Amino acid sequence: MNPERARQLRDQERGIQRPHPLALQAGTKKHREIRFNKVKHWQIPEAYALLESLPGLEVAPGSQPNAIAVSYEITEYCMEALEQLLVDRGFHLDSTLYCKLIRALVYFSEETQRRNLGQPERLIKKSHEVYSQAWEHHPHGDHDDTPPELREYK
Repeated sequence: MNPERARQLRDQERGIQRPHPLALQAGTKKHREIRFNKVKHWQIPEAYALLESLPGLEVAPGSQPNAIAVSYEITEYCMEALEQLLVDRGFHLDSTLYCKLIRALVYFSEETQRRNLGQPERLIKKSHEVYSQAWEHHPHGDHDDTPPELREYK
């Protein structure tokens, strides 16, 4: 069965109403990979089952044996919350320097994007008019309050 169709059926059974896909803003669908500790490979199937039970979260095997690929809407989930859920449940994530750096970058970018989605869009034309009016009232040119006789060196 198509994964999208399976998700729709699960949503229908649970009574979840999702907005039309075109109603979502561009760039809000995220495709990430959660990497787990390589030594504790037994936790992958359990984590897969846990993540798959969350509504609106698409889960697939990762590109590496110790990874799980997830896809979600930024308006519903964020990577930090998903990984914190796993850590709270006792799963061990990959703690290499590379993964920590990528994780911090993803957390920051998603937090920024979520914050920006909540902000009203700036009207550039109106702000231009405001700055133009402020500039008109601002003194221009070489304005020097020093008297002319003190400005010239003789």
